[in-house]
Amino acid sequence: MKLAKEFFFNAVVGGMLVVLPIYLAILLLLKGMQAVGGLVRPLAALLPDSWPAEDVLSLLLLLAVCFVVGLLVRTTAGRAAREQIEKTLFGKLPGYSLVRSLTQRLAGTSEENVWQPALAEVEDALVPAFIVEELDDGRYTVLVPSIPTPLAGAVYILSRERVHKVDVPFTQAVRSISQWGAGAKDLVARMRA
Repeated sequence: MKLAKEFFFNAVVGGMLVVLPIYLAILLLLKGMQAVGGLVRPLAALLPDSWPAEDVLSLLLLLAVCFVVGLLVRTTAGRAAREQIEKTLFGKLPGYSLVRSLTQRLAGTSEENVWQPALAEVEDALVPAFIVEELDDGRYTVLVPSIPTPLAGAVYILSRERVHKVDVPFTQAVRSISQWGAGAKDLVARMRA
């Protein structure tokens, strides 16, 4: 039964990580086609009315722009510009870095040392937490998520002695939080000394 739940959860999350970006990309593509429709309308008027020239030309123009941008971000200067844009523009959006880090961790593409599952000592209890960063003085910034939502919670700055790293995959810690603590015994068992 536990294996079936784990399989179901992983399949749903994996599917969401595929379907959601595709859906959003299609919505953005359609919106972009509407935006550039005015630019290609004079050229589309020269073509036969028997096929949707404006839609096709809008799509081709957007795909060409995406191709050029894709080539540019593969260069060293392009990567630096993308990172700068993320820091200055998207980094100011509330929750952007949080959601970006979470989706990278769920997708298994993040190599950063953020979002390390842990158990934090808050008052007289151990609570599931994620280590967000380590401060220069050795303390940790931790996110103690609200149950059952791992994206919301409280942020604490705790001494190293009050934060116990847990050797479990990130997805297992998220699963325990989203299931109102079911599976917390595995977190406690895998707590580092």
